[in-house]
Amino acid sequence: MSGYRLLSYVAEGRRPRAGLLRGGAVLDVAEAVAADPRARRIASGAAWDSVLSLLEDWPRAQDALAALVESFAAQDPLPAARPLAGLRLRAPILYPGAVFGAGANYSDHYREMRGEDPPDKRGKQPFFFLKTSAHSIIGPEEAIRLPGFSSQVDWEAEIGAVIGRPAKDLPVERALGCVAGYLIVNDLSARDFLRRDDTPFVFDWVGQKCFDTSCPMGPWLTPAGEVADPQALSIRLWVNDALMQDSSSRHMIFGVAEQIAWLSRHVTLRPGDVVATGTPAGVGRPRGIFLKDGDVVRIAIEGLGELRNPVVAARARGAEPAT
Repeated sequence: MSGYRLLSYVAEGRRPRAGLLRGGAVLDVAEAVAADPRARRIASGAAWDSVLSLLEDWPRAQDALAALVESFAAQDPLPAARPLAGLRLRAPILYPGAVFGAGANYSDHYREMRGEDPPDKRGKQPFFFLKTSAHSIIGPEEAIRLPGFSSQVDWEAEIGAVIGRPAKDLPVERALGCVAGYLIVNDLSARDFLRRDDTPFVFDWVGQKCFDTSCPMGPWLTPAGEVADPQALSIRLWVNDALMQDSSSRHMIFGVAEQIAWLSRHVTLRPGDVVATGTPAGVGRPRGIFLKDGDVVRIAIEGLGELRNPVVAARARGAEPAT
C-alpha cells in the first residue's frame, strides 16, 4: 500500500476512533498527530479523533496525514502502531449527514431489472433516494439483521463517493474535486416494499431502503488520490461462496462526476456525505434469491478493499445495533 486508508476502530474499550492504515498497521490519528511535530503544527489544536472530524477539516487534515505518512514511512514497525488484524472496525464514517443513493444507474442492472436496454441518457437526469444514516449504517463484520416485515432482502454492491468539502452548483468537470475518497456500500433493499397498493404514493422508500442495518459500509475510506479512475473499478459480490455480482463501474449510466454535479444543484453537499453511485447486474430479485439467516455477504471493489457481513434472522439475538 503506497498511501494510506482511513478507518474507524474500537480498542481498549474506548469509543470508535480514527485510524490511519498503512500496510497492516494502524496508527491512532489523534495520538500520532500529537506525537509528530510537523503534523501537530498543521493541526493547530484540532481534535481529529474521528474520520468525520477529519473530513470536516479535510484540506488541512490531508496535509497533516501526508506528514504522518512521510514521518513513519521509513520506520518498521511503526511507532505506537496497532496490527490491523487485532482491531475491531466500525463503519468508516460515524455518521454521514446524508447518504444519497443512485437508482437504476448501471446499464447491465437496468437490463436485468427491466428486460431492455436503458434509454439514451441525453436529456435525462440521475435519480436519487435517501437512506437513513445512523439508523442503517453498520461496519465490517457487523451483522445484517433481516427485518421481520420483509422476506425479500436483496444485496447491491456500490461505490460510495465521500464528500470532503462543501459543494454547491458544481459543473461536471469540477465535481470530483470535492471528493475526499471512496468506500464500499451495500445498499440493501427490501424488494417486497418496492411498490405498495395501500397508498397513492406507490413507492415505499423507507420500507425498502431504510430498515436497521440496511447500509453496510467500509471497510475503510480510500483517499481520492489513490483511485486513478472511479469509472474503471471492478465490482464483485459473493453470497457465501457464490459469485453474484461481477461487473465494473464503467457500466454506470451517469458517472460519479455527473451524479455529484446534479446533487450539488439541489443541495449543498457537506463533508462526510456519501453518494452511493448505483449497483451493477447480479442482484437477487431477477432470480428470486434473497438473503437468509446464516448467509455471509462479501463485496470486493478494486482498490477499495473488501467488506464482509454475516446475515441473521430478525428473531436472532446477539446482533449488534447499528448505533
